[in-house]
Order: sequence, then C-alpha cells, then structure tokens
Amino acid sequence: MKRILAIATLTTALLAPQAASARIVELGGAIPKAAVSCPENCQAVGRVTGYQGRGATVAKPFVIPRKGKVIAFTVRLGKPDANQVKFFNDLYGNDPQVQLSILRRGKKRGETLDHRLMAQSPTFKVSQFFGSAPTFTLNKPLEVRAKYIVALTVPTWAPVFAVGLQRNHWWRSSRTKGRCDNVSQMAPLTKLESMKTFGCTYFTARLYYTATYVPDNKPTSGAKATTASQGSAKVGARTARGG
Repeated sequence: MKRILAIATLTTALLAPQAASARIVELGGAIPKAAVSCPENCQAVGRVTGYQGRGATVAKPFVIPRKGKVIAFTVRLGKPDANQVKFFNDLYGNDPQVQLSILRRGKKRGETLDHRLMAQSPTFKVSQFFGSAPTFTLNKPLEVRAKYIVALTVPTWAPVFAVGLQRNHWWRSSRTKGRCDNVSQMAPLTKLESMKTFGCTYFTARLYYTATYVPDNKPTSGAKATTASQGSAKVGARTARGG
C-alpha cells in the first residue's frame, strides 16, 4: 500500500498542466518476483556496474523505449547477518552503496558490448535498509533517450541479488572478459562519458532493482513534445535518504 501511495504522489507532482498525459513506468517491474539472497545462500554484488538483460519472459527490461526521465529507483535488499556483513566489508569495503547509471551501448559491429556512462545518480547508503526495498527519489532526474540502458552501479557492495533462478534470467556486467570469476576486481563505471566493455554475462541470477521512468509525451500536432519535468512541482515521494 505504501508503494502505491508513493507512486500516486509522484504522479500528482508530475502532472503539471503542460504534461498532463505523462505516465509512470516501472522498468523491471514486470519481472517475476524472486527471493533475494541473504542470510540464506548469501551472495552480494560488489564493485561493478550491471544491468538485467532478461528476466524470465521479460526481454530487455531496462532499455528505454523513448526520450524521457528517470526520477527514482528501488532496490530489494537481503538481510546479511553480522558475519556475512564483515566478510563483504573485508572484501569490498565498508558502507554498502548503490547508484543508478544511464548507459549508451555501442551500435557498430564489434562494439555492442561497449557501454558509455551518460548520466548517474548520487550514491545512497543501504545498510540501514537491509531486509527491505527502499526507494530513492532523485532531486535531479536523469535524462534518457531511446535505447539507453538503465543500470545499477555498486561502488562497494550491496545484497541486491536473487540467485538460483532459471537460465532465462541473466545480467551483464562491466567486468573484464576472461576474468568473470574474479568478483573482487574494481570495475564500476563512475566517470561520466567513460566507457567500459561489458565482458561478463551471468545466468540464473537477478540484479534486484527497478527504475521509475517517465516518458516524454507524444505530440498530437505539429507542436514540440513537452517533457514530464516541465513546471516546478516538487516530487514528494517516500524517500530513503542516502549519503
């Protein structure tokens, strides 16, 4: 119920007179639910940028269909115990954190695994939200274009993982091809306009995040499309504050 109210508040805030037909889309929301790992079978994601390429029957769940803005994102977190937290802190560093990244994928032959970082949210600490699904609203929405990809960056580590799924669940990461088993390598995209080759694809697992996207309105006349952010309405959703 709280989630519904939060989205309803977002919708109301975005309905400025010039953008009355804007609609909210939860990218990744159609992927079937799964049990997040930790404390049982505890696995975490660390030092990487990645995106879900398929979630069961849902293909390309995080590819942007047309120009618009991403205004929030949600992660579902496992609840590691004290020993598990210590293990991940020692391996990846303290302060589990997440941030949302907008990628542009290469189009030319031989470059389709190259991804350039076009925009990125601030980082948000998540340890205080273990065992829940916090939503982080963005003070500055991230502008996106058609075919951009919405990815999750984990600068340190975070238990945002569901494992043991069917093979039609897979995600792609910024790790180096041939070193996919080295999960401690430093691989996240954090510098705007920088590019990495996403050399590793992992099957039977899910990066557990969704992104709240508002597409620009489609014009019905010769006038230019209005964007969902026009007007100065404040986005008043449930916000989990991070550092």
